[in-house]
Amino acid sequence: MTSGLTHLGAQGEANMVDVGDKVETTRTAIAEGFVAMQPETLKTILAGNAKKGDVLGTARIAGIMAAKKTHELIPLCHPLLLTKVSVDIEPDHALPGLKVTALARVTGKTGVEMEALTAASVACLTIYDMAKAVDRAMVISGIRLVEKTGGKSGAYKAGA
Repeated sequence: MTSGLTHLGAQGEANMVDVGDKVETTRTAIAEGFVAMQPETLKTILAGNAKKGDVLGTARIAGIMAAKKTHELIPLCHPLLLTKVSVDIEPDHALPGLKVTALARVTGKTGVEMEALTAASVACLTIYDMAKAVDRAMVISGIRLVEKTGGKSGAYKAGA
């Protein structure tokens, strides 16, 4: 292993980590992201008046579907039998915009951080796609892991 990075082999080549000898534990990850927009755009979305339809419902489903396909999008991720994925979207009038929170859970040998991050990212992208006709200046930001539990490395909480 080079530099302590688990996805690099002895010669620096990319490889998929062997998790075969790891113990199965329940692992949970929570990620978040934000979509900043004009106040009128937020009003349009919350009123359900976007031309493309239900922005929040579509973004929620897109995030869940994305979590299930993470291993197809991120080259060295293991395919996981997710036991739970949820995507919550809340208005943040101070932003103004929307806060996306994604949770992924599995009982397995590897973590679900990438699944939670993928869900949050794709939900934010879907919000942008569905509202871009009204506001092309929307900004997606703050995609990050908020919390994780389970596994050999233990718990993590952002800012702690």
